[in-house]
Amino acid sequence: MSAPAPERPVLVAEGLTRRLPVDPPVTLVDGADLAIQPGCFTAIVGPSGCGKSSLLYLLGLIDRPTQGRLLFEGRDMTPLSGDERARIRLEHFGFVFQFHFLLPEFNALENVMLPIRRLGKLSGAEADTRARTLLADVGLGEKVLKSPDKLSGGERQRVAIARALANDPALILGDEPTGNLDSTNSARVVDLFRTLAHEQGRAVVCVTHDTGIAELADVRVTMLDGRVEEVRRQHAEQNETPQG
Repeated sequence: MSAPAPERPVLVAEGLTRRLPVDPPVTLVDGADLAIQPGCFTAIVGPSGCGKSSLLYLLGLIDRPTQGRLLFEGRDMTPLSGDERARIRLEHFGFVFQFHFLLPEFNALENVMLPIRRLGKLSGAEADTRARTLLADVGLGEKVLKSPDKLSGGERQRVAIARALANDPALILGDEPTGNLDSTNSARVVDLFRTLAHEQGRAVVCVTHDTGIAELADVRVTMLDGRVEEVRRQHAEQNETPQG
């Protein structure tokens, strides 16, 4: 009996490069090749200034590459307009940053409902139900009406994760999402990311300085001076899909 074919990557970077047009030019990302698989938790690591966040912003369609291609679910993102890229981000990507960026005038429920309302595919009642379910999933079912200033740092970051999941994205991108958290809350956030990948089949990519997080990832991408130096699979028993 033949082995099952590996799943197609969610995201493929081919020679992805970003240079700033200053004199002399500054290269932030230099010819990155990377394949991001569904059901896989990927950590991007490296020293400060090595291009980790710059690569993440390219993968997340926030910045445009100077050279190279980015394919999402087999479709080349390079020629798309700004509006088309924004729509794909809203429909298919979820973002979690070091700072939660919750709107202080809205409670937890309303913050999670914001991207659902922007997408406009669910009714008001459906959006409310989905947001409540997501908050319950991250352990905040009893705090849906709390404003951000009434929540702890870990709770605010979990609201941000629920908001990132609002439109059922295929890809979650985190930029130092545990950078402002203590070790207990950091571990809880990492557990959530692992659950999103291993139990829900999402692709999760996280830029981090935390070696503990990197060790728990399925794939570790090491960067240096804007280049992807190494892509190493870890915990192969959890996920046998090859990386490229």
